[in-house]
Amino acid sequence: MSEQTATLETSLQDLLIKNEVETAVSMLQAVYAKHSQGEMTLDQAKQLGASLLRELRYGADGYFWADTMVGVNVVLYGRKDVEGRNRLEDRDPNGTFYVKAFMEKANAGGGYIDYLFPKMGETIPQNKRAYVLLFKPFGWVVGTGYYH
Repeated sequence: MSEQTATLETSLQDLLIKNEVETAVSMLQAVYAKHSQGEMTLDQAKQLGASLLRELRYGADGYFWADTMVGVNVVLYGRKDVEGRNRLEDRDPNGTFYVKAFMEKANAGGGYIDYLFPKMGETIPQNKRAYVLLFKPFGWVVGTGYYH
């Protein structure tokens, strides 16, 4: 693969994950609107939003996660053991505090983060690139990513 082809592939993957996160956040906005219209409490809206986000998929293996602005995991596909746990001090093998990085990017209007994280069902961390965006009404940082 040429360097130009690799760069184009990365650009397309970056665009895909950004678009997917924006779509997931728009879904959460629709759930929040039901709360705003008095159809459910804020806690019920958050529960529904988490349930939908947990099951939302794209492509062959795309999934989403969400953490609160204090680092507590709300949703992490396939990792019920992580949900509800504060991940603020979690680091990858290079020392990157990736949840803190997610929060910083989300607070800045959204963005990309490179870090190491194991694929689902595996234990060896691999290069991953994520895109995150803040959903202010719930105080959640929503993200997805790809391995490269």
